[in-house]
Amino acid sequence: MKVLLIKDVKSLGKAGEVKEVKDGYGKNFLIAKGFAKHATPEIIEEHKKMMAQKEAEEKAELERLKELAKKLDKLEIVVKKKVGENGHLFGAVTKEEIAKALKEEHGIEIDKKHITDKKAIKTVGEHEVDLKLGHGIHATLHVDVEGI
Repeated sequence: MKVLLIKDVKSLGKAGEVKEVKDGYGKNFLIAKGFAKHATPEIIEEHKKMMAQKEAEEKAELERLKELAKKLDKLEIVVKKKVGENGHLFGAVTKEEIAKALKEEHGIEIDKKHITDKKAIKTVGEHEVDLKLGHGIHATLHVDVEGI
């Protein structure tokens, strides 16, 4: 019997592949456990349509992220923090503060988990922060820290 794998099955194949298996293994294990569907022409066609739709959605998401990265590379945000006598900040500029400032100043909402800072921002001045947007796309945000 031919089956269309819905999930990866060790020693058989990856999701989306059509495999020839013995009837008992196909019916009693693969189909019963939800790892596969009986490979009829209708199910194969439905699977192809679903994969094409998923690919189109990923392409649109990738384009949106590239546009966002271009926009973020040009932006600069200002974060105001208290400064001590030696010119250092009381504490560091947090990812939350950067995300909040970006939303308030430019209306762009970024999850703080996407902000990667290699070293903490503890001084007044201009800094660059790397943003991971997903799908391997990165953007650089310019952060200007001003003392109060």
